[in-house]
Amino acid sequence: MARRWPAPAKLNLYLHVLGRRTDGYHLLDSLVAFAAVGDEVTAAPAEALSLEVSGPQAAALDAARRDNLVWRAAELLAAHAGLAPGAALGLVKNLPVAAGIGGGSSDAAAALKALTALWRLDLDAEALAGLGAKLGADVPVCLIARAAWLGGIGDAVEPAPSLPDVTAVLVNPGIALPTAAVFKVRSGAFSLAARFAAMPADAAGLAALLAERGNDLTAAAIAVVPAIGALLDRLAKLDGALLARMSGSGATCFALFAEADAAAAAAAALRAERPSWWVAAARLF
Repeated sequence: MARRWPAPAKLNLYLHVLGRRTDGYHLLDSLVAFAAVGDEVTAAPAEALSLEVSGPQAAALDAARRDNLVWRAAELLAAHAGLAPGAALGLVKNLPVAAGIGGGSSDAAAALKALTALWRLDLDAEALAGLGAKLGADVPVCLIARAAWLGGIGDAVEPAPSLPDVTAVLVNPGIALPTAAVFKVRSGAFSLAARFAAMPADAAGLAALLAERGNDLTAAAIAVVPAIGALLDRLAKLDGALLARMSGSGATCFALFAEADAAAAAAAALRAERPSWWVAAARLF
């Protein structure tokens, strides 16, 4: 029987860049949440390792399966456990690629969890996070897959209080935007950390706190992909939208809603307006 694991989209509700290390990596402060929309990883017993990629966004992935983070996660976990890697892996790719919502990292995290269960490995959360960090800075938080604070270069993860009932409309304009390209053009002063002690009780309170913070990569992302600016303006004007923001290094942006019905209606309107956009409405957690 194949084991199935969700790989949810990751959103940076705010993202501050605090500084830059001598090795070129930037220091971050961010509140991360996950959305009830994403990819799916399956793992079934097999003598050898294989990977089948399907789904609406599969064509955007590199054809070289061994470069896929799911494949690399399997090889890394097998080497750590001293096993010959054997599993029939599947990846249903629903999330756009290079979109600022941690799709590849979430896929890797799901693969690590699926294969830990399939191979019956005795690994605690700390050990699994250590392996995940070797695959990418976002993988440890994707292993937690719930609201969390990020620090360091994104590798310092602390659980955050549970979010209030809030729904997001996620939109990607169909433009891949590599993180390195955004950081390359980022300029200006650095920000301060901006964590808050208590989570607001409702979506409006959360949006108000987030409005006092921002995404420090937005201006740089717009400089590379001007369509992001127009997208943010459109999201801010949606009926019921509390806040519009870019996630991560873009190009995916989102709007927060207190009511799931309002979010669903807004998403439907955007799909009709711009059929080429990737649009999803999903609860955050």
